[in-house]
Amino acid sequence: MFNGVTLNLPTYPFRLREEQGKWYIFDELRKKMLVLTPEEWVRQHWIHFLWEDKGYPKGLMKTEGGLVLNTLHKRSDLLISDSSGNAILLAEFKAPHIPLTQVVFDQIARYNMIHKVPLLLLSNGLQHRYCRIDFKKASFEFLSELPAYDRG
Repeated sequence: MFNGVTLNLPTYPFRLREEQGKWYIFDELRKKMLVLTPEEWVRQHWIHFLWEDKGYPKGLMKTEGGLVLNTLHKRSDLLISDSSGNAILLAEFKAPHIPLTQVVFDQIARYNMIHKVPLLLLSNGLQHRYCRIDFKKASFEFLSELPAYDRG
């Protein structure tokens, strides 16, 4: 629970620390303590869920990946590749109080114009949306569950 909100995700034994009235959480990917914001709380839950429950190798995960969109520098929340280096999952996380609206979906869709990733994940920790993109057919479908990592 963070700020009185229990997420709709499993709990994990996070490494937390308080310093001068601020809370920090250890990021397993970047190997450092980060300021614990509501969005970071959601991201860290998802990193653990994807790695521990869905089998996505944490060595293939990258947070805060940079991209340029219409001359603006943006950062994707989480990008996962397969063992060949092909991006397979793009995630956008929001704080629990931010609803998953069309605006949020449009944001990840714009990022995906750069990345061209077949699987999208949107979550505010309470609600989760999964979408598979078929680039050949120029179509997409929403999924009821996020697929586990396919070791091919």
